Amino acid sequence: MKNSYLKLSCFCCLLCLLVFPKPASCQVSQPLSNARLLNAYRALKAWKQAILSDPMNFTSNWYGPNVCNYTGVYCASALDDPNITTVAGIDLNHGDIAGSLPEELGLLTDLALFHLNTNRFCGTLPQSFCNLHLLYELDLSNNLFTGCFPSVVLSLPSLTYLDLRFNEFEGSVPSALFDLKLDAIFINNNKFRSSIPKNFGNSPVSVIVLANNQLNGCFPSNLAKMEGTLDEINLMNTSLSGCLSQEIGNLTNLTVFEVSFNDLSGPLPEKMGGMKSLEQLDVAHNNLSGEIPASICSLPRLENFTYSYNYFCSEPQSCLKLLDKDDSLNCIPGRPLQRSPQECASFLAHPPSTEAPTPLLFPQSPLPLQSSLPRPALQPCPPPSPHPAFATTAMKSLLGVWDARHGLTK
Repeated sequence: MKNSYLKLSCFCCLLCLLVFPKPASCQVSQPLSNARLLNAYRALKAWKQAILSDPMNFTSNWYGPNVCNYTGVYCASALDDPNITTVAGIDLNHGDIAGSLPEELGLLTDLALFHLNTNRFCGTLPQSFCNLHLLYELDLSNNLFTGCFPSVVLSLPSLTYLDLRFNEFEGSVPSALFDLKLDAIFINNNKFRSSIPKNFGNSPVSVIVLANNQLNGCFPSNLAKMEGTLDEINLMNTSLSGCLSQEIGNLTNLTVFEVSFNDLSGPLPEKMGGMKSLEQLDVAHNNLSGEIPASICSLPRLENFTYSYNYFCSEPQSCLKLLDKDDSLNCIPGRPLQRSPQECASFLAHPPSTEAPTPLLFPQSPLPLQSSLPRPALQPCPPPSPHPAFATTAMKSLLGVWDARHGLTK
């Protein structure tokens, strides 16, 4: 009888365990037995405490050690041991979250993706990020980060995609950035003030956007060194001067060439007619002059050619056949909406030098463009000093084409 009672008691206990499992808050042994998830728990707990506002409740379930269930946190098997689960990615894009990044995030040593697009994070990038040797994609765009260029990114050996656009970074752009094996660099719409370094052409990127910074000085003469990899470049409104060299015609893979709102002078190189892949060409708002080479307007893939607000004196008929072109405010006889004869004559009498001036330490602020892409409205934390956000058709294309090509969602 006693044995039957013991058997029945054991069966009931087993049934209760199966039907009524322990609540999640009690299931702590398994996650805590994994040192990497324990470190992740410590890092995310510290980050949670550094968050000041989360209006969309992205981090509302960031409690307890089961970090793989946290919103925006993605786990996978560790690369060095498939039997170990670890945090491999964090994606809090479009969360409108305000706060800062604590040093404890350096504990996430298996992190490959870190996406914080469109939030209100302030401060700087922690130096502890130097421990993230597997970090492949870093997207801090459209936030309120400040200070100098985050030099810690220069020590990330696996980094391929760097996106710092639409922040408040300032100071110089380190030349070491262009020696990294990156595929995409987006640092546009910050407050960088420097000249483009001499090793600019060393970069193996396919897309580079430096627009709307004060990178005054000469147009990069070694751009042709990037002919094997470069697909798109945007140097709009960067205070560049000098002339365009014939060597840029070697960029046969280039699809977007955007250099509007600068101080470039001289003619368009005839060899640009060799840029067979070119789809969008924008040289508007410069001091370019001379004749438009017919070879440019005959490029097989050219869809948009904007050369308004210059001093060109002639254009071939092939340019007039382009569906999307703008030749206004030049000195082209017989075309509508051109500069006055007096203004054209004055320019020809005193043409600007094609030599680049000595870079200024504190160049003048850029003028706002009529066509602007407004930054998404964010509540300040703290209020940043205002700066305009600029865009053109080519700019809008650049901001999305790399993401679409590589399956990323902004």
